[in-house]
Amino acid sequence: MTAQPEEPTTPHDPGEDPAAIFDALPRSHRDQFRAEYDQALDAAHDLVRFKQVQTLLRQWRLRAIAYARSGYEEAVQDALQSREDTFVRYMPPGWEGRV
Repeated sequence: MTAQPEEPTTPHDPGEDPAAIFDALPRSHRDQFRAEYDQALDAAHDLVRFKQVQTLLRQWRLRAIAYARSGYEEAVQDALQSREDTFVRYMPPGWEGRV
């Protein structure tokens, strides 16, 4: 019997490091992240708007995790095409029978 590597249940979390988020994003989303990040940094010169950078990093961190999840693109297409019967595909481990 040989051991097979277990597929991770969650994608890699890049945290709130902008470089790690950039690397975790699919190439198709990197330009948008970079533009929004640069804009938030420019706004951060005004101390009142510094939180904008933190909010942006949190949002893009969650997006990077979502984009990396298997079945993400299919779920988006299901939602866009109102295929409600297939919309919910992900069940967290250990939740079967609890919902």
